[in-house]
Amino acid sequence: MATDHHYELVLNWTGNLGHGTGDYRAYSRNHEILADGRPPLPGSADPAFRGDPDRWNPEELLVSSLSQCHMLWYLHLCAAGGVVVTDYTDRPVGTMTTDATGGGRFTEVVLRPEVSVTEESMREKAVALHGEVGTVCFIARSVNFPVRHEPTVTVGTAAR
Repeated sequence: MATDHHYELVLNWTGNLGHGTGDYRAYSRNHEILADGRPPLPGSADPAFRGDPDRWNPEELLVSSLSQCHMLWYLHLCAAGGVVVTDYTDRPVGTMTTDATGGGRFTEVVLRPEVSVTEESMREKAVALHGEVGTVCFIARSVNFPVRHEPTVTVGTAAR
């Protein structure tokens, strides 16, 4: 049976510098993402598009969402499959290509999780479970570009 889940937030543009959007350069791209009970998440555009480099941009948040979803499902699959993970770090890279019109799209995200497990006998399964995540990760199943993974698994030591 299908179950719907709803995610509500408030996106509040804070970039009116006194003249609104009267000119392309006359406003800031700054905004805040708000949700009940959470601290505000400061957002802006990518600096390449006149954004504030000290704030999160949508492209980074998309890559982060894919990485988070992969990790959470991976940890679940490991726990259910008898693989004991003691450390997990990911350094994902997203590639977005823009065209002559200024529009663009993501062409790929590569996840590079570094995982530590407690026993050598778990290593092979720990690597293989990364391949199963794509069938259940909500975010990866929702995008129209490849999400690849290049995992590294170590035994008994922190992956960092």
